[in-house]
Amino acid sequence: MDRAVIGIDYVRMIRDLREDADKTQAEIAAVLGTSQTMYARYERGANELPIRHLITLCKYYRVSSDYILGLHIEQKKR
Repeated sequence: MDRAVIGIDYVRMIRDLREDADKTQAEIAAVLGTSQTMYARYERGANELPIRHLITLCKYYRVSSDYILGLHIEQKKR
């Protein structure tokens, strides 16, 4: 799978999860222990999401890393 496709999937997914939970970027940034500005950069794809933040988001939203990364969709296609 192309790395750019994975990037698009997780960027869209972290935004969608946040919006579905009715949370602001500042609220999620606080959960991650980072600034709203840095979190906004993750959502735009300007910075890669560190693995520690991925793990925290998985626990917070109660989803798998495969779900956030969009890998669950690829597995079903095979």
